[in-house]
Parts: sequence; C-alpha cells; structure tokens
Amino acid sequence: MAERKMQVEVLRYDPDRDTEPRYQTYEVGCDPDWVVLDALTKIKDEIDDSLSFRWSCHMAVCGSCGMTVNGEPVLSCKTFIRDFPDKIKVEPLDNFPIERDLVVVMDDFIEKFEAVKPYIIPKEPRSIEQGTYLQTPAQLKAYKQYSMCINCLCCYAACPQVALNDDFIGPAALALAHRYNLDTRDVGRSAREDVVAAHEGVWECSFVGACSQVCPKDVDPAAAIQQSKIASTTDYFTSFITGGSK
Repeated sequence: MAERKMQVEVLRYDPDRDTEPRYQTYEVGCDPDWVVLDALTKIKDEIDDSLSFRWSCHMAVCGSCGMTVNGEPVLSCKTFIRDFPDKIKVEPLDNFPIERDLVVVMDDFIEKFEAVKPYIIPKEPRSIEQGTYLQTPAQLKAYKQYSMCINCLCCYAACPQVALNDDFIGPAALALAHRYNLDTRDVGRSAREDVVAAHEGVWECSFVGACSQVCPKDVDPAAAIQQSKIASTTDYFTSFITGGSK
C-alpha cells in the first residue's frame, strides 16, 4: 500500500532551553499499518534526533510508551495511524510533570505504588524445601484481572481525581493493592489499610470510571476500588463486633 503523509504535531519541552512547552509539527511518510510509536521513531531516526520519548517492548507489555494522542491517553505502540485523520497531536500524559518532550516524571507515582506494599506478605516465610504455595484455578481467577496492570499510567492521566488532588493514591496503585488483598497467599491486608482506606485512598475515588475506559489491559481499576470500599466498610463495622481485632 502507498505511503501516507501525516502531520504529526508533537509537544516539545527542553528544560535547559524552554521556559514553557511548545508544539512542533513534522511531516512524516507513514506505512498504513504503522502505530503512532512508529511515526515518532521515524521522526527521531530521520528528521529530528532531539525528540525524546519512552518505549521498550513495542508489544503493549512494558507500559513505557503511554502518551496522549488527540486528547486520549493511550499506548502509542498499539494506537494505529489508520484510525486517525491526516494530522495527529501527540503530548505527554496529563497530570504528570514533564521531564522532557513526551517523557513525564514518575517519582510521585512510584512513591504511591510503593506505599500500597505491592507484593505478597506471607503468613510465615516458606523455605525452598517446603516448596511453592499452591492455588486453585478459582483462587487465581479471583485476582488475575487486577494483576495485568503494566504501569503505563494511562489511568492516572484520565482520572479527574488525580488532576484535582495531588495526594490521591490513584487507580493503578489501588487496583494492585486489591490484587494482593485477594491473593490467598497474602496476609498483608491490614498492613495496607492505612493507605488504601485513607481519605486519599479509595474514598477519594468518585467512580467516574475513566481509568477503566482507557486501560489497555482491561484491568478495570474502577471496579477494584469499589470492591475495596466494600471490604473496608465491612472491616470497619466488623471491628466493633470483634473489639477492634481483625
């Protein structure tokens, strides 16, 4: 098929030279089967090697290439050129400081991610000789969907509460906390509760559902957060009956 000429308008920002972001438009010859990431790669390789953006696997697995394309947070490696008119606008993800061009600063997200203790907290250490923990297919199914997150940050870019409240833990981190709370090998639910059930945790979510709409892996963080609200409410009232123990 014939090469398609595209106008690719890209947000540029070099902290060493620019006082504020600006836009630069490139005319790029694109294969009809290309994704947006391919067009950006051609710009960097053949037109302007100063353009900065993140990518790694090109297979919608690593989550590195999250960007805003025509106003929507997407993975640029699975967003096809053929689905757009002859001009597209590519920007960094919303709700994050810009490091350079299409690269955002992830430090705040990493801190929130670590705060929910995103790992299995076992009841007791298990030695190699004791073997691995076994789970039934039903036990795996309970949390598998929420384990598919690739930390692309598209949900944070789409979330109105992230935009309004810098302290909100956010959809991806809360969904991951829920994933471990549902895991039969884990006993760390109470250790995560101070973060998950805080005002800046699940209760800050207004259930708009934008996070689930843009998730490229169908994790459905909005559902995870609502389930966590129910679990936290149950814990709260149960604590009165049990005298504060869980």
